[in-house]
Amino acid sequence: MSTRELRAKRVFDLALALPLLGAAALPMLVIALLLRVVDGAPVLFRQTRPGRDGQPFTVLKFRTMRAGSATDDARLTPLGRLLRALSLDELPQLLNVGPRPLLPQYIARYSARQMRRHEVPPGITGLAQVAGRNALSWEERFELDVWYVEHRTLALDVRLLARTVLAVLDRRGVSAQGHATMPEFMGTAPVEAARSFALRTE
Repeated sequence: MSTRELRAKRVFDLALALPLLGAAALPMLVIALLLRVVDGAPVLFRQTRPGRDGQPFTVLKFRTMRAGSATDDARLTPLGRLLRALSLDELPQLLNVGPRPLLPQYIARYSARQMRRHEVPPGITGLAQVAGRNALSWEERFELDVWYVEHRTLALDVRLLARTVLAVLDRRGVSAQGHATMPEFMGTAPVEAARSFALRTE
């Protein structure tokens, strides 16, 4: 993507984000009040995650889990489960297209190719989110993230945003089988990663 295209994409992100934030203000207020009444404080979940070039930034989401060391499934609240199913917990992040920001400890577990997902700013939605979400394996998600990095254009972002609406309404892939969200990414052995990619391209 050229410098001119990057500037156009940034203008597009801002032009779309501002009216969407305005439209989402009332639903966000209602969700915040519901969370405060039903689950108590805090309403927002804050976590440091790596962004572009691996630089840390703070992700904001509506809180969907109780604090503690239990499993995600045990900590997920009934209201939080509903918010996740409808993808409403992500509303405070409106709006940027790009690979979803993941946990900092994953950085050391990425292969060189998987690390390329950090060559662009992270976003609320991306190719992996419209192609299966958490029903995909980590390797499939990362391969889609890297494909986005290598082929990103303003036109692609527009298509991804349109497909995101359909993906949210469809509600499939909200969680991996047997998990409240996704299992922890522990890294991919090079041979296994190569075999997984080869099987998908045959």
